[in-house]
Amino acid sequence: MTNYIIGSREAERMMENKHVTVRQAAENFSLEVLIGKDELDREITKAQVRRPGLEFLNHFGFIAKGHVQILGRNEISYLRTLDADEARHRIGNMVTYDPPCIIITSNQEEPVGLLLHCGEAHIPVLRTSDSMTDLVQKLNRFLLNQLAEEIAVHGVCVNVSGIGVLLRGKSGVGKSETAHTLIGRGHRLVSDDIVVLRKLSPQTLLGTHDGSNKEFLALRSVGLLNVVRMYGRTSFQEETRIALDIELIEWEKDALNNELEVDMKFKEYMGVKIPHIQIQLQPGRDVAGLIEAAANNWYLRMQGYSAAEEFRHRLEEAFHDEEDE
Repeated sequence: MTNYIIGSREAERMMENKHVTVRQAAENFSLEVLIGKDELDREITKAQVRRPGLEFLNHFGFIAKGHVQILGRNEISYLRTLDADEARHRIGNMVTYDPPCIIITSNQEEPVGLLLHCGEAHIPVLRTSDSMTDLVQKLNRFLLNQLAEEIAVHGVCVNVSGIGVLLRGKSGVGKSETAHTLIGRGHRLVSDDIVVLRKLSPQTLLGTHDGSNKEFLALRSVGLLNVVRMYGRTSFQEETRIALDIELIEWEKDALNNELEVDMKFKEYMGVKIPHIQIQLQPGRDVAGLIEAAANNWYLRMQGYSAAEEFRHRLEEAFHDEEDE
């Protein structure tokens, strides 16, 4: 997987492949290692785990490889209906697809032959007390987040009343200062300076920090602030779904500043389109208040209401009434 840094002019590629190891998953979910402690650096490359189905039957070459295999109560109960030789054969079919690891749920005992086959193939076998449903949901979410295509963007990410906002603009335009004002109004910082954007689906973009800038906000003439230490835990949020892309730009004297936008504009990141607006800066303007208004207005539009369309509708009705007189 390739990461990118997007600057003000062009993208700079960072050739760094993303991957998750079995060890990371085991540590994150406190999985018990039954066999393969020396094989935990095997890489997981697929974001969706699998429950063996066709893998328990005869060899099918079209089955996708690279998925973590999960054995729940149904799978192990099925294997126990078979005689020992047949159970070993079915397990061998699953091992043929070389999964990064196999996880047994609900603290069940491993089926006959599983440890033998996996030991020969150097495949770790792990176990958890979680149910199949709980583990699949948690593990899928973890892998999707870790393996998602991502870029790093220069800007500030904030959560405004539950709505993720990406603030962009030239260096020194006042993004961090605006974020500080929003924090003072009860909203939350996600990331300052470098915002990591992860594509979770064709419609979903997640904003987060890169680890090094977690909880930090840099203000010119003041310095580096730890917002959690200064304003409390509620001033910071680990990640947020990006709903709005707001660009802070310099004031344009002769620009049309009162246009009634009916059609929404968009900014595209990794193929995901995000509603986009520009806010012009001028001394005395309440930029933080405008961002709050933009976020609330976006929320109303998602509920099916548009103030611009209602206003236009009123004008059309007034025009028709005049024509009828």
